[in-house]
Amino acid sequence: MTFELTEPILLIGIGGVGSRLVDKAKKSLHCDCLLISHDKKDLTSENSIKISTKSVVNPSTHLIRGSTLEVSDDIKKNMGKYSTVILMSNLAGKAGAGIGPIVSKICKQEQKNLLSFAIMPFKFEKERIFQSGIALKRIRQDSQCTIVVDNDALLDSNPDLTQNQCYNISNKAIESMMYSLKSSEISDDTNIMSTGRVNNDIETSLKDSLRMLYEDAPPNSIKRSMLYVYGGNDVPVGVLNTISNITGGTFDENSTHVEMSSEESKVVMLSSIQGETKFDKYDPLGIISQENTIDWDEPECSIECELDLKQLE
Repeated sequence: MTFELTEPILLIGIGGVGSRLVDKAKKSLHCDCLLISHDKKDLTSENSIKISTKSVVNPSTHLIRGSTLEVSDDIKKNMGKYSTVILMSNLAGKAGAGIGPIVSKICKQEQKNLLSFAIMPFKFEKERIFQSGIALKRIRQDSQCTIVVDNDALLDSNPDLTQNQCYNISNKAIESMMYSLKSSEISDDTNIMSTGRVNNDIETSLKDSLRMLYEDAPPNSIKRSMLYVYGGNDVPVGVLNTISNITGGTFDENSTHVEMSSEESKVVMLSSIQGETKFDKYDPLGIISQENTIDWDEPECSIECELDLKQLE
């Protein structure tokens, strides 16, 4: 099945990364946007919702999530007139992991057509792995289509990159994807986005994308792969045919989309995944089926409870 983008469209950016991505994506899609964050610095648009954690300066993911529930009616009201919601969140951050599952659940309750972009943390960010895995699992369940960008896989396939270089490559890949969203077909369910550094050699860029993809999912789990080639005006037709043959020999089913733009030359792959990915292992309790889980319906959160309890001695 193919994800269908229906207008009117609302872009929702969560936290700092989500807000910056939405600011650029809205120009490509010509649609409205909504920014949500607990940090006022992230809210650069008039149409925004500030999550109040009151006097807590360094709130936990659970506290941010609990505070988001208090403004759920405002979030619901802002998305009321839209058919499709595009949710952009960095699950490596506390805002993305905390707010994302609440927003995706509201979209499901309101029967919105939801496309989610989720950015995953580096594996050395051990304190963020568990929360990002839980948040991704919930967002995937609520979304018609989820596109996952894994910074850790990008770093593993290019170990000489710095963190900021990884962020820049991932963000530019998402921006390119948003530019092509209205003219391309995307498989519903879960998709892994893979790419490489900007390289005049398109074949090398393709190989970087394949290495990044295989860090996240085994080859036999890939159902379908879309290949986006940017800088197409400057790429020889013979090279395009070669990279099409490479992907054709790698996957059972493939399709090539050439974006004729003057952007830097690069390849972005979008691969539909069936079965387990490495993100399923981020939650050690993920092997327990939902039928045997008693607290799955409501995301874990912290709420303020003022109980007048006397001290016992």
